[in-house]
Amino acid sequence: MVSSEITSDEVDFVRIDKGLINKAIEVLDTLKKRGLKAVTAESCTGGLIATVLSEAPGAAEHFEGAFVVYTPDQKYFALKVPPAMIDKYGIVSAEVAVAMAEGALEGSRADIAVSVTGVAGPEPDKQGTPVGLVYFGCVRRGKPSFHRKKEFGDLGRSAVRYSAAEEALALIQGCAAGRD
Repeated sequence: MVSSEITSDEVDFVRIDKGLINKAIEVLDTLKKRGLKAVTAESCTGGLIATVLSEAPGAAEHFEGAFVVYTPDQKYFALKVPPAMIDKYGIVSAEVAVAMAEGALEGSRADIAVSVTGVAGPEPDKQGTPVGLVYFGCVRRGKPSFHRKKEFGDLGRSAVRYSAAEEALALIQGCAAGRD
């Protein structure tokens, strides 16, 4: 529950460090070498992937932008993820992750889209999905969509989000390089 009583001293927030920025720069370099652009669709990472990808000067040449879709309604309105899919599989699922990536690609001029949906914590979600369970969707124009499932465990909210951002960056880089 968000409250005006909470201070930054009580929030487990992600600290962006050189390692994450350097990984984002590597991803942008791979995209540049391949003449590609990427877009992100983020839920539990809350725009973290977009933040680190946009840190490098000239990032807009290869980073199209991001959809930060924190709620089921926003996943539908921004990315056209069908509510029936969310009801059937759950907000944290392979199916929703792939639909998010496909929606981001469709809603952009990017060549590659990666999505992230999961539970960062501190508690499991309303469906009982455990903290640290994260699904990633990835799609490259003209290629089949795919997903990855990671169980990071209950590392703490910021560590789950950081780890999810690292994994998403690796997916973009692998997809750009022709690996998945």
